[in-house]
Amino acid sequence: MSLNVVTLVGRVGGDPNVKYFESGSVVCNLTLAVNRRSSKTDQPDWFNLEMWGKTAEIAADYVRKGSLIGVKGVLKFEYWQDRNTGANRSKPVIRVEQLNLLGSKRDTEQAASASYDEF
Repeated sequence: MSLNVVTLVGRVGGDPNVKYFESGSVVCNLTLAVNRRSSKTDQPDWFNLEMWGKTAEIAADYVRKGSLIGVKGVLKFEYWQDRNTGANRSKPVIRVEQLNLLGSKRDTEQAASASYDEF
């Protein structure tokens, strides 16, 4: 038996980075700061999140820097070769399967109105 489940609650580190593909697919990447339970003075742990499809669209529409969200997903690793040094590199990424908007309704409305006011 194997199990790969990650559940996190934290604040978004920056506005979502959203990409739309000609195929109709959409991906959203963002970072999440999660405080440790052990001490409130510690720096938060930072996680890279990746969302696809409808989840990515919801994040693009409603999530902004500082938003409180909860996510459930799986841990994966991205691998690449550094262009400058040729060294093999990797980073952990959480592929989000479930997104929960945990901020207040007022927070969500302010974030949504701020993004629509730009047009």
